[in-house]
Amino acid sequence: MKRSLFGRVWPNATAVVLCIGFVFPVYWMIATAFKATGDIVSEDPVWFPTDITLDHFKTATGADHFWTFVTNSLTVTVLAVVFSLVIALAGSFALARMRFRGRRGFIVGFMLAQMAPWEVMIIAMYMIVRDASMLNSLVPLTAFYTMMILPFTILTLRGFVAAVPAELEESAMVDGCTRMQAFRRVILPLLAPGLMATSMFGFITAWNEFALVLVLNKDAEAQTLPLWLTSFQTVFGNDWGATMAASTLFAVPILILFVFLQRRAVSGLTAGAVKG
Repeated sequence: MKRSLFGRVWPNATAVVLCIGFVFPVYWMIATAFKATGDIVSEDPVWFPTDITLDHFKTATGADHFWTFVTNSLTVTVLAVVFSLVIALAGSFALARMRFRGRRGFIVGFMLAQMAPWEVMIIAMYMIVRDASMLNSLVPLTAFYTMMILPFTILTLRGFVAAVPAELEESAMVDGCTRMQAFRRVILPLLAPGLMATSMFGFITAWNEFALVLVLNKDAEAQTLPLWLTSFQTVFGNDWGATMAASTLFAVPILILFVFLQRRAVSGLTAGAVKG
């Protein structure tokens, strides 16, 4: 029985409306970044920038310590993602393959850690870092970001490891591989989609984090890009052009990562299916 016209149209119409709702703020941010100041403060909204200018991007990148913020953000984010993936690979393999007392308790603990808002621990984090004389340092940020990412990474990779038949690993070990060699040559290539998904989540989480660096790092030399976005708010008002330009630049690495990892995730899944 053919569906009615309404039954065919309303899902697509709903999807279009939702898509517009999600995409419009991004469009408005990018469009405002290229508008002239007069168009930004105009009482009548200018939907399409007619007088395109790059002055706001020059103001944003010319802010004090800009390249220091970029370096710090990339450093703590990349290190946190790498550390969390290395630890999670071992942890997820143990939870998926090994049977030991307290295994379910570990899994429940990771779930609770993932659900609990880490902001409730921010005072304790500050006191620990202060007592260790490590305020205004990137080391505590990297450690805390790793801990923030780790529960989700372990739980996600555990599902991917469990989905790989144990017989593949056992066959490799029968052929002479050690457990570590079997993991590296058989299991690890099949985990490519999971590694892509978790690394993307970890990168976005660490890249966007604001509150922790605001509390721990008061020195501008140890701050990251999220705090850079607040530097265009003064007692005289907000420089919306520079703010939108800075927000656009801030989103570029995430967009690049998404495009890159999306393609690699599909190719990794295909390669894993062939090897399996």
